[in-house]
Amino acid sequence: MAETMIKVENVHRRFRNVQAVGGLSFSCAANSVVGFIGANGAGKTTTMRMMVTLDNPDHGLIEMAGYDTLAHPREVRNLVGWMPDHYGAYPNMDVLDYMDFFARAYHLRGTKRRARIDEVMDFTELNRLAERPCQTLSKGEKQRLCLGRTLLSDPKVLILDEPAAGLDPKARLEFKNLVRQLKQMGKTLFISSHILSELGEMCDSLLFIDAGRLVHHGDADSLTNGSVEGLVLRILTKGAPEKLQQFIEQHEQMAVRENLPKGASVNFVIEDGGNVEDSLHELLQTLLAHGIEVYDFHREPKRLEDAFVDMLTIKKN
Repeated sequence: MAETMIKVENVHRRFRNVQAVGGLSFSCAANSVVGFIGANGAGKTTTMRMMVTLDNPDHGLIEMAGYDTLAHPREVRNLVGWMPDHYGAYPNMDVLDYMDFFARAYHLRGTKRRARIDEVMDFTELNRLAERPCQTLSKGEKQRLCLGRTLLSDPKVLILDEPAAGLDPKARLEFKNLVRQLKQMGKTLFISSHILSELGEMCDSLLFIDAGRLVHHGDADSLTNGSVEGLVLRILTKGAPEKLQQFIEQHEQMAVRENLPKGASVNFVIEDGGNVEDSLHELLQTLLAHGIEVYDFHREPKRLEDAFVDMLTIKKN
């Protein structure tokens, strides 16, 4: 059985009249990549700040590698690397100076400090930027600099808050490659992001929270394939799509997900005990019988974004 690296148990955190986190519980195995997902204001950043000892829970337990964050904050800080969503780049400081400043803050000294800086800058490909002023870096380069700073202490656990936000496609691909390499090095990564499709590719499991409470913990397949909203169908027709839209409105088993220029993406719920193939065949025949000239009719894999929205909608209803 895999070692538990992160344990959050019945954690509550309130700010005046706002309940940011309310009874949150989950655990994460060592050497895993976990995606942390929720809408703005769901309690993600508050939870992560408590995990890295920058804030304390009002009630509940948080442990990192068995260390209670309240009872043993120093031990937790020695284990954890924290990459916030925003960080300060000091004026008139180049990349090498910035890395050296934080290496000293981590109490690295002499040849050990220089060797660790070189190792991290090589891993994050910051070497070519060593003499560049921090304020002149691109968004992707700044994110790599912040990640490099986080890695200087060689933490066992990396807590990353929106590390891919605002990155271009090339920088996002580079980040995903770094995540894979860090896992291969034995790190545990806990990543908050709004780019759900990429989290599905990178992560071993996904944690979804809403209003400070856990609503799902599992892998991407369990979320997209296990939705109670049924199948997602893409139906395109010749001519104007109004006839298809009227058909959908008249059938309780169907609901529009997205109107398309020549049709719609729809949820289709199969009746209890129904067979998928038979149900789809019958639906297509019914569409044709109603004079709807279908030229494209197929199932679509449910995107993580869609599954997340479905989950929140079901929860509120």
